[in-house]
Amino acid sequence: MDDAAAVTLLLGRPPQGDFDVVVRRADGRPVVIRNAPLLGDGTPMPTRYWLVDDDLRRAVSTLEAGGGVRAAERAVDPVEVAAAHARYGAERDAALPPGHAGPRPSGGVAGTRKGVKCLHAHYAWHLAGGDDPIGRWVADQLETDA
Repeated sequence: MDDAAAVTLLLGRPPQGDFDVVVRRADGRPVVIRNAPLLGDGTPMPTRYWLVDDDLRRAVSTLEAGGGVRAAERAVDPVEVAAAHARYGAERDAALPPGHAGPRPSGGVAGTRKGVKCLHAHYAWHLAGGDDPIGRWVADQLETDA
């Protein structure tokens, strides 16, 4: 199965924009995709990294449902979180087409400006090699729960 078909199956719908698979399972199945910063119609896409693996999405959803967002915000220094948002936004913005003058994505991880919005997005970026203290916190929690 090609990447577009596999990601469509995992999301339950076709992806809205261009992407590439940046993390895979050992058998080649997509785990994390990296989205283009703009959709085909020019709409900004703030979420650069998207967790598509069913098992990991469920595990992170369970963590979120148990108060994980608030726990992560208590556990990680807000200065570190703000720096991660800035790094994420800068990486995403660097992928904009040269000379782009239209609307731009804003915010950091998952479009957030402050704090934590979505553990899935933080964990996806972490798995893709991003320097994300919330993503590392999620990884630690999932290892502890395993």
